[in-house]
Amino acid sequence: MSQLINGMKKTTIYEIANALAIDSSTVSRALNDSPRVSKNTKEKVLKKAKELGYSTNLLASNLRQNKSNTIGIVVPRISRFFFSTTIAGIEEAAFTQGYNVIISQSLEQLDREKKIINNFVANRVDGVLISISWETENCTHLKHLQDLNIPLVFFDRHCASMTNTNKIITGDYEGAYQATNHLIEKGCKKIAHFAGPQTLELYKNRLNGYKMALENNKMKFDPALVQESSLMKNYGYESMKSLMEKIDDIDGVFSANDAAAVGAMKYLSRIGKRIPNDIAFVGFSNDPLSEVIDPPLSTVDQFGFEMGKKACELLIENINAKGKNPWQYRTVVLQPNLIERKSSQKPVKIT
Repeated sequence: MSQLINGMKKTTIYEIANALAIDSSTVSRALNDSPRVSKNTKEKVLKKAKELGYSTNLLASNLRQNKSNTIGIVVPRISRFFFSTTIAGIEEAAFTQGYNVIISQSLEQLDREKKIINNFVANRVDGVLISISWETENCTHLKHLQDLNIPLVFFDRHCASMTNTNKIITGDYEGAYQATNHLIEKGCKKIAHFAGPQTLELYKNRLNGYKMALENNKMKFDPALVQESSLMKNYGYESMKSLMEKIDDIDGVFSANDAAAVGAMKYLSRIGKRIPNDIAFVGFSNDPLSEVIDPPLSTVDQFGFEMGKKACELLIENINAKGKNPWQYRTVVLQPNLIERKSSQKPVKIT
């Protein structure tokens, strides 16, 4: 499908691929002069690109392998506070070093994420920063970037199946352990966990941190106390409602994000439960919501701005090393910080 840019149609790699009955990734490789594409196929692609009016400036630039000084960013949802702060960190680092950014959101959809990546390739970004969607288990479209020698850095969410990659992540296991252990120290005996989609490593790690804190405190793990959802605020409300209808002696909740915790707290307020006296809460992310809700929510700060800044710096380091030195793949783990607020301060029982 042609894109309309500044009132003029712009041919895409998909149209070239359809015209030649080949895969769009092959077209991308041909336009990038990849050694993995035969000379005959390259000639056919270049000829068809010219026939269809594929941008001559873009084509020439692709063939020369010049830098565009542009970085592509993919986040699940821009509206989420954590991702907006990571984008702010990325932009600061990019601007400082003379790079522009293109920001796209997958809306948690794999197909949309794939299209974004293909568009980034077609528009010749110098590198890609991505936090993957819930649906992204098959990472072939991201491995394709490596095939094209385009630097890639994951932040927050990453593909577990891709080992030779750069990533900046939070110590999710450690943060979850701290949060759960804090509730135990405050006297909680039956702690529920609002878990995120287990297709994502970070939510697996948060669940495992919760489990280990229970185990180390000689408390039995009960699967019935774990509610998995998308962690949106309305799901927190419904998860708490569902749990309370089945288990009425819950006295603590560790939520894998703040939004679900806030939703749960609203439900408990509606039915007359006191927080933290009856049920104590700890969230994860340090969303602004956590400070304005009553009572203020204890949470784990995962330092979104710093994560974005470091991810961008690492990407630019790889862009500058392209063709000069072998890439040194790195995993940078930002240690989380538990912020104690009123929601977890259960009163000490006098016996």
